[in-house]
Amino acid sequence: MSDWDYLTDLLVVGSGGGLTAAVTAANEGFDSLVIEKEDAIGGSTGMSGGVMWLPNNPLMADEGVADTLELGLEYFDSVVGPPTPASSLERRTAYIEQGAAMVRLLQEEGVHFVRCEGYSDYYAGVPGYRGGLARGRAIECDIFDGRELGPLLGKLRAAFAGGMIILTGEASKAQVMFRSIDGMRFAAKVAGRSVGARLKGEVRLTNGAALVASLLKVLIARSIPLWTGTNLVDLVLEDGQVVGAVVNRGGKQIRVRTRGGVLLNAGGFAHNREMREKYSGEQPNSGQWSHSNPGDTGEVIELAIKIGADTDLMDEAWWIPTTILPDGTPTFVHGERSKPGCIIVDSNGNRYFNETVSYMEAGQRMYQQDKIVGAVPSWFIMDSRFMRRYPIGFKPPMYVPKDWLKSGFLKKADSLSDLAAACDIDEEVLRSTVERFNGFAAQGVDDDFHRGEGDHERFWGDATNKPNPCLGPIDKPPFYAIRLYPGDVGTSGGMLCDEYSRVLDKGGDPVPGLYASGNSTASVMGRTYPGAGASIGASMVFAYIASKHATTRAVETAVRRKGSRRN
Repeated sequence: MSDWDYLTDLLVVGSGGGLTAAVTAANEGFDSLVIEKEDAIGGSTGMSGGVMWLPNNPLMADEGVADTLELGLEYFDSVVGPPTPASSLERRTAYIEQGAAMVRLLQEEGVHFVRCEGYSDYYAGVPGYRGGLARGRAIECDIFDGRELGPLLGKLRAAFAGGMIILTGEASKAQVMFRSIDGMRFAAKVAGRSVGARLKGEVRLTNGAALVASLLKVLIARSIPLWTGTNLVDLVLEDGQVVGAVVNRGGKQIRVRTRGGVLLNAGGFAHNREMREKYSGEQPNSGQWSHSNPGDTGEVIELAIKIGADTDLMDEAWWIPTTILPDGTPTFVHGERSKPGCIIVDSNGNRYFNETVSYMEAGQRMYQQDKIVGAVPSWFIMDSRFMRRYPIGFKPPMYVPKDWLKSGFLKKADSLSDLAAACDIDEEVLRSTVERFNGFAAQGVDDDFHRGEGDHERFWGDATNKPNPCLGPIDKPPFYAIRLYPGDVGTSGGMLCDEYSRVLDKGGDPVPGLYASGNSTASVMGRTYPGAGASIGASMVFAYIASKHATTRAVETAVRRKGSRRN
């Protein structure tokens, strides 16, 4: 048609996990176009740990880690619960089966993955849960030399680890690397990487930056166009089918016709105050504590809703306990929660959950408690032994920034009574809570919340601490406290999709030509986080699935058009 400016088989909206769709299409011999509204490439995926949780993946088989589709589905059933529209049995099965196929395809395209050995499934070993693996199902990209991207390196979002050349699967070692001989060896290994990179002139990338860079390298090799600074303006329908889109590139509107379809992998609405307040119910959250990328503003989901897309889980997010630094920057508190010598208490001074549970569950627990008594914010309580041994908020051990104390961000007191007063907590309740916790630490068993019993909890603990790597007394003054909020790394509700990544309307039927994956969708993980990289894994797998289905549809569209011309 003459009113179209650009023709392609697949239009991919978003440059995070959606890059997988473009790689998949190229591998099959089809064209694609990727658009990204931000100037930076990678979205929240690029800012993340870059890990993918994939049951029964090929790397597990290569290393002799036993897993099956059935065991993965058992774990889904145990953790996520009974199937729902967002997490149907068909979607769960597709996720596991096609996840393995996706990894094989990316390996063929030159992407190098490594297993995160020991990065346990989040509910492995936890009483009452089945199918989890202590050795873990997570994989990530190996260290990547950013020079291979050429000019695109400057457009890549920085990884969360900053200048440290540490794989995400090694992060637990990094938090205790000065606590043992093995830890010192690891510290030397990391130092060697840094020195080696400088000597060779390399730009070594890890985490989400390495994942996005690895996919970008394939896009460059395959000459797949990626337009930054280009936002989706509208979806174009003909006879009830999505046949293309209107995009804005540099102030110019361009009409893009697609033979196969449009894939929406543009994130959620973490930074859209109006949407969060509309869908969040009783949660006191307008996005102010989010770690998601600045472009995570939800307009793509709103466009889909406008043409009839159904949604679910819009009140949910990938929660993670977060503190707000003196300069207003949110920083998450993750592995620190599993270390000995700390607890989380509500505004009365009571513990109310197992501090070492998955970050998503931790955020949910904070909101649940807040309905009973103030828990947003909660208080993260530590003693001086903890401060000397472990990092917090990316602050190294044995170091307390002056502005932390001067600003009041970090409370410090010589006694628990004085700390309670500084935090406006009931003195008797806090002292009683700490005394009870210290008794658990001495016996190595948390009778209240079973802290340190799960494999993932112990993975993040301190193995040098006996008998429980996650339990240690809070008895060494001075004492410290920081506020914790239920932050997030993105929302996890959005369009409902089927096992082919097709967006469903309110009647449960697919919207022809429209696909979605990642945080733009209601997650296959439901209201849970089964293991490290569950969100990125789902984003990439369902982008892969969407691409396979859309390119098949492109062939069918071409055949129909050819036939109509003959007639």
